[in-house]
Amino acid sequence: MKFNFFHLMPYPDYDKLPHEWPVSTHDIDSRRIQALYKEYVDEMVDAENYGFDWVGCNEHHYSPYGLMANPNLIAGALARQTEKAKIAIVGNLLPLLNPIRVAEEYAMIDVMSGGRLIAGFLRGIPHEYIAYNIPPSESRSRLREATELIIKCWTEDEPFGWEGEHYQFPAVSIWPKPIQKPYPRILMSASNEESAEFVAKTRAIMGITLIQDLGAARKAIEHFRNVSRGYGWEPTPDDILVGQQICIADTDEEAKEHMASAQTYFHQTLMRPQRSAQQLVLQQSRYYTGTDVGENFQKRLATLRNRTVDEQIEAGSIICGSPESVVKQITRLNQELGSGLLNLTIKVGNMPGSVVRRGMELFRDRVAPHVAGL
Repeated sequence: MKFNFFHLMPYPDYDKLPHEWPVSTHDIDSRRIQALYKEYVDEMVDAENYGFDWVGCNEHHYSPYGLMANPNLIAGALARQTEKAKIAIVGNLLPLLNPIRVAEEYAMIDVMSGGRLIAGFLRGIPHEYIAYNIPPSESRSRLREATELIIKCWTEDEPFGWEGEHYQFPAVSIWPKPIQKPYPRILMSASNEESAEFVAKTRAIMGITLIQDLGAARKAIEHFRNVSRGYGWEPTPDDILVGQQICIADTDEEAKEHMASAQTYFHQTLMRPQRSAQQLVLQQSRYYTGTDVGENFQKRLATLRNRTVDEQIEAGSIICGSPESVVKQITRLNQELGSGLLNLTIKVGNMPGSVVRRGMELFRDRVAPHVAGL
């Protein structure tokens, strides 16, 4: 198995319960955020020396949920300060961005890192579309067209023009081209049937997060495998990434206590404005065209929010406990889902930095040696 040290870069000190989105920055000290950036980047840089195969970052806007409006800036720092780990940008929200710019910046990161980029192409969650004033109903068609355009940018040596539904460019020829040939491995979300179809067609890595239970995850993965076979290829464990919140401590009791406290902040503070914005968008637009996935997304969040830590462990929706318990939980995930990639969020909510660091140490010394060979 391979493991991604994934970081949301949350703001851990918000002392109110935000009810609206966007969230006010009144009384927020940017010097404090400067210190957080240093702490978080240091954790990500050090992750490769703690047994993690990938280091991951992503994109969110307008709230304390994440301080990473542009993950490519963080990836540039990681490319310079790491040597071995893959740099997984999970990912750029393509429908919101200029695809030529994404193609250029991703190519730069791949070259700067010596060919270590994992290129995330994501749609994002509904409220991000309010932030950048993009119609949510266009999310799928924009993602598809942007993906095709970026791949052409990476693989076409001669200048070309592009006349599409959403993007028009009279002449394109990006410098540099990626080191990885024909292009860096692409990662996409495939949490529902429609998205799984496009991921399989693109032959990208399938990513799923917010697992409600192992049965639902198994069903989504099996559908992806079946659709991929229809496109003439067989996904391996290295083509399937599963996202999990994780806390590793010296004892089960300590880990559960830390996770419960961090998830309270995560759900009550960080996720609260997101839920309000998502409800607004889902009422106004068929973001998930032709499906009821938007409603199901909200139900899945509510289910996770209302479960105890022990119930989440039993369902397989989080990893939490002593090193011995964590080894058992990871082994169970591997056996039941057949996933070879785990996307692990260790900084959950306002989890203290000391707990994060101790978890990294325990992962290196007492977890990774037992699960890396799965």
